[in-house]
Amino acid sequence: MNKRQLFLQHLAQTSPSPLLIEVDHSEGMYLFSPEGKSYMDLIAGIGVSALGHRHPKVVKAAKSQLDKYLHTIVYGEFVLSPQVELAQLLATQLPDPLDSTYFVNSGSEATEGAMKLAKRYTGRHEIIACKKAYHGSTQGAASLMWPKDFTQAYHPLLPSIKHIEFNCDFCLSEITDKTAAVVVETVQAEWGVRPPLDGYLKKLRDRCTEVGALLILDEIQAGMGRTGSLFAFQQHNIVPDILLLAKGLGGGMPIGAFIAPKHIMDSLSANPILGHITTFGGHPVCCAAAKATVQELIEGDWIAQVPKKAALFRSLLQHNAIIEVRNAGLLMAVQMESFEFIQKVIHHCLEKGLITDWFLFNSQSLRIAPPLIISEEEIRKACQIILESIEEAL
Repeated sequence: MNKRQLFLQHLAQTSPSPLLIEVDHSEGMYLFSPEGKSYMDLIAGIGVSALGHRHPKVVKAAKSQLDKYLHTIVYGEFVLSPQVELAQLLATQLPDPLDSTYFVNSGSEATEGAMKLAKRYTGRHEIIACKKAYHGSTQGAASLMWPKDFTQAYHPLLPSIKHIEFNCDFCLSEITDKTAAVVVETVQAEWGVRPPLDGYLKKLRDRCTEVGALLILDEIQAGMGRTGSLFAFQQHNIVPDILLLAKGLGGGMPIGAFIAPKHIMDSLSANPILGHITTFGGHPVCCAAAKATVQELIEGDWIAQVPKKAALFRSLLQHNAIIEVRNAGLLMAVQMESFEFIQKVIHHCLEKGLITDWFLFNSQSLRIAPPLIISEEEIRKACQIILESIEEAL
């Protein structure tokens, strides 16, 4: 059997129709098949490869750490330089009092840890999330999801979860002194890129402070420069109680984090001890790669280029079949008439060597979230392919 047949037989499947692109190697903006066909990655591995595939500084940092040590002991026991240096670097880039980081393996785990931390610190059990938000697929994170299309088969999930509308000022009254935390994406990604309305996050922050609930901001997709600042919340004059990071943080390596003030985070360490533990969280190689990624984002001009590149995408994506283009920096959604039409466009794009996707809660929109290193020439090429694919789909 060939590798595709072995893939279908021996690897757990997440859908009846995987894309089945066989990857031989990658570089920068591109994935390459064993036959040498190139695919421009216009979604950065779903928001992961912020600096493209195999960025030299990220690869160098990972290889350097490989020569020192790999796993040593469960997270939180030994002093490991990659963890310490990454946590310190993040603290220098975050406003007070966000100074304590708990490293995990993924965005879902970051959500799970933050939910536990909020319950432990507040002594409350109710958690509020927004409708059409995605925070992960593990059972706790999946409990935050509404509508229930992707979770109903696995109910019952966690109790005491309430859902409100994003950008709804009236809904903020649902947050009360019974609420442990409100979990919100700074930009709702899987709803097809819905940025917050002016002043909404400030009102949300004020309401949480008023009733003593913690504000958890999920920047798993919106963080790491994608919206035009290192962290998206920096554009809204607020500070969350807990920040969630993953995806673009590792530069292609698996890592997530939840970050909080030390006095809040310390509640996981006592009464009882070991309130949250992980074996592989903060793996030294992943932390080394993440540190190199964050440093390059800070020291380079990739983030500064985001608004100009996003504007170029918007100017080029003009077609009668395009209903609307929404964006928060280089997190973009191109809305068209139907899921069926979007699937045709995605298929034609793949044939032409361009990787795109859709959104969980907006299947009528095309996802565009390229590595921040994408050049203007590559933006023009990508848009040309999309427009040609729209014509073929028509």
